[in-house]
Amino acid sequence: MHLAGDASNRCYLRLKRGDTGESAVLMDASPAQGEDIRPFITITDHLRKLNLSAPRILAHDAHHGFLLLEDLGDALFARLIEDTPDMERTLYTAAVDLLIELHQHQPLDGLLDYSPSVMAEFIGPVFEWYHPATIEQTGAITSELELNLTNFCTNPPVMALRDFHAENLLWLPDRTGIKRVGLLDYQDAVNAHSSYDLVSLLKDARRDVLPTIQTEMIDRYITNTNTDPETFHAACCIQSVQRNLRILGIFARLSKVGGKFGYIDLIPRVWEHLKQDLSHPELKKLNELVFNALPEPTPKYLQRLKVNA
Repeated sequence: MHLAGDASNRCYLRLKRGDTGESAVLMDASPAQGEDIRPFITITDHLRKLNLSAPRILAHDAHHGFLLLEDLGDALFARLIEDTPDMERTLYTAAVDLLIELHQHQPLDGLLDYSPSVMAEFIGPVFEWYHPATIEQTGAITSELELNLTNFCTNPPVMALRDFHAENLLWLPDRTGIKRVGLLDYQDAVNAHSSYDLVSLLKDARRDVLPTIQTEMIDRYITNTNTDPETFHAACCIQSVQRNLRILGIFARLSKVGGKFGYIDLIPRVWEHLKQDLSHPELKKLNELVFNALPEPTPKYLQRLKVNA
């Protein structure tokens, strides 16, 4: 049985034993398609040592890009919330508590250091695929972004799973505590500021998170980590700006190069996140630079992005 994939070249199959009914998930991540399962193996081992619910690796073949994984089921947060909206607070609370626990541990050696300079450089796809900007505009935006990241994201780095959102989290109600949160799609983990995964979760490109839930979850993180509220709120905004600028470019590329036009329909939500976060008083200059350089995603402009290059 084919399972829903992600934006990569990986594909997933659910395998069932005919005699026992036991199931497992086969990940096919071919090196010929630019995939590499070794980071997934390393990070999985690390997460499981921290007693988190990453899937057990039952077998692997790194040369051919195959992984046989524990089947954590289909209870994605996004689906559960759609079917049972009253679960939203419970699910997001468990996810935030997982982040609080994860951030108590030293980051994993060997991961990319998502420093302000690296993060500023990584918004390049927005200018390549969403909308071209002049050299002066590009330089001004990246410089101002890096400056704000440096000013507000001063905490020591933690491990960030990077794609930490409702489509990559599974609910495992038979387990207890934070082990009820099953983890998927973390092979691109980095060492980053502690707000990174939090804004990935709450400023989701794929679904609207209730504003009251957003506020509660950020406050929960601040309270349980003894973090300075004012600085952390500013850090959340600038981290979200970086993420969403990059996402604009990635979604446009997936449409133009990969023919995955559905990602274009998500861009208006991404744009709204940008507007909200750039309204922070400390980001006034960056606000002006971004919206002077990038056009609003009107229906006409979005249609242009659906043209397969």
